[in-house]
Amino acid sequence: MKRNDIKSHCPINFSLESFGDPWSLLIVRDIVYYGKKTYAEFLSSEEKISSNILANRLLQLQQKGILVKKTHPFLKRKEVYELTEKGLDLIPIILTLAGWGAKHDPETITPQTDASEIWFSALRTDREKVYKLIHETVKNGGSIFSGSNSVISQLNSHDKI
Repeated sequence: MKRNDIKSHCPINFSLESFGDPWSLLIVRDIVYYGKKTYAEFLSSEEKISSNILANRLLQLQQKGILVKKTHPFLKRKEVYELTEKGLDLIPIILTLAGWGAKHDPETITPQTDASEIWFSALRTDREKVYKLIHETVKNGGSIFSGSNSVISQLNSHDKI
């Protein structure tokens, strides 16, 4: 039986108990990087999460105040998941983990595209501005790489950084 109480009040323990399993972080990644919002979209991720684990993690993230579930704006029978302010505060952590993984995993895929060069250049120039841009974009329903209002398209067309 899983514990419902916090094991200790160490900030690292609290963080790990809130979002520290791989599936939870991948759900947050999918929202931030790719704009995924629905159960089916999360289920289609390349890591192939099982449906029962996905349902469990979505519920846990809601209970921890990281996600909120809402009715789809156009399809009333469908539900969408969005990051709360608490969830949006995970953006720098996700980006730092991605950077660490890219540096230390020799098989990390880093496509040499205009988008990736814009992305890496902006992060090198002003990381805080990029964090704020991502925060606002995701808060407004966008993502880093997907959609017409993606962070990449904003960096490319508006020279925000």
